[in-house]
Amino acid sequence: MLALKPPSISFDKVLPCKKTHHRSPTPLLRSRRTAVAAAASGGGAATVAVVDSPTRVEILSEALPYIQQFRGKTIVVKYGGAAMKSLELQDSVVKDLVLLSCVGLRLVVIHGGGPEINSWLTRLNIQPQFLNGLRVTDAATMEIVEMVLVGKVNKSLVSLINRAGGTAVGLSGKDGRLLAPRPAPNSAGLGFVADVARVDPTILLPILSSGHIPVIASVAADEAGQGYNINADTVAGEIAAAVGAEKLILLTDVPGILEDRNDVASLVKEIDIKGVRKMVEMGKVAGGMIPKVTCCVRSLAQGVRTASIIDGRKPHSLLLELLTGDGAGTMITG
Repeated sequence: MLALKPPSISFDKVLPCKKTHHRSPTPLLRSRRTAVAAAASGGGAATVAVVDSPTRVEILSEALPYIQQFRGKTIVVKYGGAAMKSLELQDSVVKDLVLLSCVGLRLVVIHGGGPEINSWLTRLNIQPQFLNGLRVTDAATMEIVEMVLVGKVNKSLVSLINRAGGTAVGLSGKDGRLLAPRPAPNSAGLGFVADVARVDPTILLPILSSGHIPVIASVAADEAGQGYNINADTVAGEIAAAVGAEKLILLTDVPGILEDRNDVASLVKEIDIKGVRKMVEMGKVAGGMIPKVTCCVRSLAQGVRTASIIDGRKPHSLLLELLTGDGAGTMITG
């Protein structure tokens, strides 16, 4: 469960940037990084002296082109993985969301909660089961999924954002018929697991126009009221398309798309749909990355401008992706 620990705001990890999406750090940043690293090894007091107020102001001012680029635009963020489990990374994500909202970005957050669901199932002596990467969801499991995603994780995340100075509104795919589910192709083996048949963003639009942050649990119900569990990546991609998002961001437990899955240094920083499909055909994108890449490609095909798979284990990864030239993972373009 998300901890209700109020985050402390710090801007010293926001990197300077230019208008290109990926680039090497500026000389200012290189010298500052070197000085801070040296100070950290020899004493903490020197670190404060290096990152003085003029330096902080200059770093923040260099984010201006990115703020101007994304101000008033809708950014859909899928939040899960390591960034959800670690208290420090929770604080980082919440700070990023609040800061981005304050400078005018329209944010939609879709969250998962797999580890918490597994924990509750284990407490109830129910063995978690998966088929092709999707959770097998019988009636008892569906009850736990809804309790955790809607009753616990969603409320906790909303509380964290509000306590940090943002204004979040908790929702699920059931609210306002936001999501219409379609049983998964192999539903006989998966149980109450669905794809997204349709998105009705009516309930989201006034929330976004008011500057609030909708936080959405990835469950839905059919016309008879039966609940369904839907993959959060899939939900994020379909909602991004439905609201005409400028960008879709998936926070993950991996650096992004790797040219060599065993070599972190082979990170592909930018790639188009054609390139992604080629990597899938060659087997360079496999396993759990395939559904993430698929939802990114589907969202781009439906009008989302860019989609990024970023490393949620990095503190302030959202700011790195949106307000710097380095990014924090792989950006996919149409």
